[in-house]
Amino acid sequence: MSQSVDRALSILPLLARGPADLGQVADRLGVHKSTALRLLRTLHEHGLVHRRQDQRYRLGARLFALAQEAAESLDVRESARPHLVRLNEETGHTVHLAVREGDEVVYVDKIDSRYPVRMYSRIGRPVAITVAAVAKVLLADLPEPERHALADRLDYPPYTPRSTPNAAAFRTELAAVRERGWAADLGGHEESVNCVAAPVRGPDGRVAAALSISAPNVVVTADGLLALLPLVRRTAEAAGHDHSGTTPPKDTA
Repeated sequence: MSQSVDRALSILPLLARGPADLGQVADRLGVHKSTALRLLRTLHEHGLVHRRQDQRYRLGARLFALAQEAAESLDVRESARPHLVRLNEETGHTVHLAVREGDEVVYVDKIDSRYPVRMYSRIGRPVAITVAAVAKVLLADLPEPERHALADRLDYPPYTPRSTPNAAAFRTELAAVRERGWAADLGGHEESVNCVAAPVRGPDGRVAAALSISAPNVVVTADGLLALLPLVRRTAEAAGHDHSGTTPPKDTA
C-alpha cells in the first residue's frame, strides 16, 4: 500500500512540469503501463489529475482547489505564537507580530515585556508605517514598482528627528531592508524606543508577517537590541518553517 501511495504521489510533480501520456508516466515511475494506468485512474477519480482529449494527463482542478483551501486556512498568528512566546522568555522584551493589510500594517499579536515599562501598541491597530521596523520588513518584500508607488502616496509625519523624511528616503530604506533581510526602527517613532524586525515567510517564499522585539533605552541600548538580531532572525525563520509546514535545513556547522 505504501509503495502504491508513493508512486501515485510521484505522478503529481511529474505532471506539474506539463502534460504527459501513459507511457511517459510509466517510464518515469519505472512500472508497467497497467500499473501506471491504475494509479492515474485513482487520481482521476479524486479529481487530482485530468485526462485530456489527446490522452495526455495533467493536474486536476481538485488539486488546485485543495491548495487554495490550504492556503486560506493558514493562520500565521497561530503558527508563530509559540515562537513569539519563546523569544519573549529568552529576551524579556516586548515581541510583536504584524501583517500587511492594503496600505496599512497592523499588529496581530503581542507579548508584553517582563519589566514595568509597557509599549503603547495594541493588537489590531495600524503601525506608524513609514518608521516601524515591521512595516519596513513587509513593504520591502513588495515588487519594486509597487514599493515605489506606495512610498509616493504615503505621508511622512516627523515623529522624531530620526523619522523617515520623505518618499525617496523610504524607497532607499526599503531597498536596503530587502537586501539585508531585516529592519530597524532606532528612535524613529519614539526617541526612547528601539525595535528590530525580521520576516516570517510563507509557503511561497514571500513575507507573510514580520516579527519584532522592542525595548526602551532605559532597559537596553540600541546596540544592545541590535545584538539580539541573530536570535530574532532565527526565531522568524523557525516561525516561517512552522507556518509553511517545511523542515528547516540541518546545521552543518
